[in-house]
Amino acid sequence: MPAGGDHYVDFAVRVRYAETDQMQVAYYANHFVWFELGRTELFRQLGYVYRELEEQEGCYLVVAEASCRYHSPARYDEVLTVRTRVKAARTRVVVFTYEILGPEGKKVATGETVHVITDGKGKPRTLPEKYKQALLAPARAVQASR
Repeated sequence: MPAGGDHYVDFAVRVRYAETDQMQVAYYANHFVWFELGRTELFRQLGYVYRELEEQEGCYLVVAEASCRYHSPARYDEVLTVRTRVKAARTRVVVFTYEILGPEGKKVATGETVHVITDGKGKPRTLPEKYKQALLAPARAVQASR
């Protein structure tokens, strides 16, 4: 089931020196870390915390697939916007999409992660309905920063 409306969360992150190579370009794997920051912030803006999903519900969103397409370099000290959307939320699978935008909205990267819902032992389980509904609910865009 696709997510309703154009619900997304924007999360600002500054490229730190430790995240760059000798040419001050962000190392490619950091994009996946920034995706996770965006995903965590999306949950927070919906009124939930990942940790509570795990501790109170015994429910884990395990990454089954992750992809990233790089469009332009992110450089040291630039402020990036990580835009996170829910593409789909089904009983046992949630799909998120991401856009990383640089200064003046320049597209830095796009990506997608597919998450399988499991219990603490890694066995598939159902995503609790309140989380599924929250992920699918149309909402306004929200901005957050780190």
